[in-house]
Amino acid sequence: MIQPRPQLGFWMCVALVVGNSVGSGVFLLPASLAPFGLNSIIAWGFTVSGAIALAIVFARLSHAYPKAGGPYAYVHLAFGPLTAFIVAWGYWISIWVGNVSIATGVVSYLSPLMPWIAQQPGASAGVTLLFLWMLTAVNWYGIKASGWVQSVTTVLKLLPLLAVVMLGLASGQTTQVAAVSAIPLSLGGVTSAVTLTLWAMLGLESATIPADKVANPGRTIPIATLLGTIVTALVCGIACTTVLLLLPPGALVQSNAPFVDLASQSWGAGAGKLVAVFAAVSAFGALNGWVLLQGELPRAMAANGVFPKIFARESVHGTPGFALCFGSALATVLILLNYQKSMVKVFTFMILLSTTACLVMYALCSAALLRLQWTHRLGAARRGSVWLAVVGILACAYSLWAVVGAGLEAVAWGAVLLLLGVPFYYWFTRSFR
Repeated sequence: MIQPRPQLGFWMCVALVVGNSVGSGVFLLPASLAPFGLNSIIAWGFTVSGAIALAIVFARLSHAYPKAGGPYAYVHLAFGPLTAFIVAWGYWISIWVGNVSIATGVVSYLSPLMPWIAQQPGASAGVTLLFLWMLTAVNWYGIKASGWVQSVTTVLKLLPLLAVVMLGLASGQTTQVAAVSAIPLSLGGVTSAVTLTLWAMLGLESATIPADKVANPGRTIPIATLLGTIVTALVCGIACTTVLLLLPPGALVQSNAPFVDLASQSWGAGAGKLVAVFAAVSAFGALNGWVLLQGELPRAMAANGVFPKIFARESVHGTPGFALCFGSALATVLILLNYQKSMVKVFTFMILLSTTACLVMYALCSAALLRLQWTHRLGAARRGSVWLAVVGILACAYSLWAVVGAGLEAVAWGAVLLLLGVPFYYWFTRSFR
């Protein structure tokens, strides 16, 4: 008798959304937002609204089409296989390139507590690779194991953010309001800050990708996506704003760990070290979730005949073993290249490009919602059709606005990255279908 495969339940899907969105980036974000002052607070308002609009888009799409591959499946239905491949191609690259950044963030937060990581030649790269392949093994072992790691780390990573929120509410002090308000408001400043805040929240679509491994996906994924996005947006927005209002702008700009600095200032050095540990756990949990998607997305594409068939090959545990290992192997190459200091700028620019590709995916998924609704393939009730169309338009416009904030150079090279997918599409479809 064939045993049913383990599946992700509702709370594990929520943990996947929150855990993938809250990584190492949010713990560094206040320092990046400090030069924008009040612009960043306004930007958080737009980002919370935009993220919720995007969550509604993915919730509605996943309810109508609970298919594996998430964004790839939705764009394929609306705009055909070529457009879907190009979007998924850029998104797949953004995942394994981003995993390098997240894995590096784990080690970065641990290095002050374990000085030998920074002192011993090659130790940083070695520990980074250890974490990457450890979580690759967890995801190879099974989706249930990955789900439990995601659930535990998500709870732990929210604790320091909630503590900072409570600190702000309890103290009732906003000592840096004058300094923050002194920075002039501008459309350019808000636009740049919007892009930064959204970058720290990428991942709200995470539960849609392993849809075939989710229990009752048509109901579980939409609700988990909405709840996970709302929790992430509100907690991150309030926590980052609290840090901005309680630490001096000059010190904040120079800070390598703003949340650690605030905890040390408020509760002592011991609390600061504890927050550093939680930040490392946060990055570790995010890495686990993104490694999961690193395997599931190409598996779904291979199953549709637009990626080499070997990516659809499953391990004895029912996981995409080759896809997981191949993505981690590419990330390993980047880690080793990044170990050479001359490659740091190249690596940073690749992160910017991959993030731009992810934002383009958000815009096209929003457009897919509108097209599927227009062609009566969404199954939406007539009463809510106008409201849903407005949400789709706002989500698409917000995503394009965030792309603009990335800068002309990143957008231009991002377009090149996506267009490189065209020859690969024709090669794959002719050779592996």
